[in-house]
Amino acid sequence: MEYVLIGLVVILAIAVGLAILKISKSEQMIQNATTNSENLTRLTETLLNQQAQLEGQLKQMSSDGATGQSEINKTLAERLDAVSKRLGDSLAENTDKTSRTLAERLDKVSQLLGENLTQSTEKTNKSLSDLQERLAVIDKAQANLTDLSTQVVGLQDILANKQARGAFGEIQLNDLVSAALPPSAYDFQVTLENGRRADCLIRLPNPPGPIVVDAKFPLESYHLLRNAEDDSALNNAKRAFITAMTKHITDISEKYIIDGETAESALLFLPSEAVYAELHANFPQILQKSYEARVWIVSPTTLMATLNTVRAVLKDSQMREQAGVIQKEVGVLLKDVDRLDKRVDNLSRHFAQASKDIADIETSSRKIVSRGEKIEDLQLGEDTSDEELLSSPPDMLSGSR
Repeated sequence: MEYVLIGLVVILAIAVGLAILKISKSEQMIQNATTNSENLTRLTETLLNQQAQLEGQLKQMSSDGATGQSEINKTLAERLDAVSKRLGDSLAENTDKTSRTLAERLDKVSQLLGENLTQSTEKTNKSLSDLQERLAVIDKAQANLTDLSTQVVGLQDILANKQARGAFGEIQLNDLVSAALPPSAYDFQVTLENGRRADCLIRLPNPPGPIVVDAKFPLESYHLLRNAEDDSALNNAKRAFITAMTKHITDISEKYIIDGETAESALLFLPSEAVYAELHANFPQILQKSYEARVWIVSPTTLMATLNTVRAVLKDSQMREQAGVIQKEVGVLLKDVDRLDKRVDNLSRHFAQASKDIADIETSSRKIVSRGEKIEDLQLGEDTSDEELLSSPPDMLSGSR
């Protein structure tokens, strides 16, 4: 019987140890699962199930171990109460930590949302400001386009009228000539000896002499060329253009090339680069006709180059006219340089004499200072007798150099 009781006690001790080990493991599991309420609940249910299993096992044991069993039950109850209390504290602490963490995160989220809203507002305001500036630029550009359209329409109206077109060419000619040449080198609307009035007369020296520039604008025949839709219309337009240009060349050659009054050639000014390019590209016969008639066709660009050449010729002519005056002035200048050279020599001799006089003055000054020092030594009671003074060299007592 005693062995049975001892065996039962050993069994109970082993069971208690296993229960305590399981409880310890359960406590560790509960502590590790404090951040998850669902895991804690499952652990609690597991502990209760284990308690129920232990109680069932203890009831199945011998009644002789009732006292040990009650103590074990008490210990288990205490351990379970401690675990429950610790579990409650952990749950409360985790709840507080979770609440604080959530509050902190909500504060950070609110702060970030505020900053993002501020940045978004600033970016939106900046974008609106940029958009307003660009709209202002677009409005200004639209106004410029409107003005340009008005000017283009006005230019078309001007070019549609033959007299206005002629005045347009004359104004462009006046602007180019006025910008390139001095006022004394040209005249506008000059009446020649034959009674013909030239648009511009450039006064070149002989040779070649004054040369006439007359503005012509065959825009109508050029538009026919541009708007021709078939070969027949194109051929008709070419004939009209050749006829118009040939008439202009002939008129200028007959009216503005006068022997003894003008140069042997004249300039036909086309105020359109497009017409000038079309002429050189597709109408070599017109150019040949102009060469034979000594009428040189120029556009605004080539006229400016020609005027620059004219300006160089005028400068060269003025230099030739002034060559005698320049030579005379150079001779007078050489005489002035010779006189200046002589005067410099005289001044140099004066400087040499002055240097010699200054050297003599310095010598006299040193002698005067030396005699004054000796006299000062006599006045201070130096051991110098009158005989020594009388026996001094004559130049020490005299005032001669």
